[in-house]
Amino acid sequence: MLLFFRPSWQVGIAQRHDELFSNSKSDRRDGMISVFVYGTLLVGESNHGVVSPFMKHAEPGVIHGRLYDVGPYPALVRTEDNHQVVGEWLDVTEEGLIAMDELEMYYGPGHPNNEYERVWVKDVHNQREGWVYCWRSPRGLPEIQGSSWKAHRQSNGL
Repeated sequence: MLLFFRPSWQVGIAQRHDELFSNSKSDRRDGMISVFVYGTLLVGESNHGVVSPFMKHAEPGVIHGRLYDVGPYPALVRTEDNHQVVGEWLDVTEEGLIAMDELEMYYGPGHPNNEYERVWVKDVHNQREGWVYCWRSPRGLPEIQGSSWKAHRQSNGL
């Protein structure tokens, strides 16, 4: 008997389909799902390989919020002020969103074990909109000065 193992992000794709696409807003762009990334999922960063097999396109973007230093990665807290975070919009498949959900430890809306929440955002400069992973509060961590995780890493020799 042959056994085939699937990566854990593939398990339950059908079960999660309704949850993934239950948002009343359209989260599809040319058949892909739009996600704003600002840290290790950026093109060229350490976790980009998690999403790159499922990605069709990346383009620069900016949203409102502030970044906090978790150590090897940042966390975003959305804000009502005009502070901006620089990142990228990725167009990914459903499997790509599931892989990112696993990386970000997102189990569903309001789940008590979520590390991040996945919320809907709009770009500051254009009509682009989609999902972003964020925290509700900074959890006592230091704010990253500036708007860019990449610039923060470079200026601190990380």
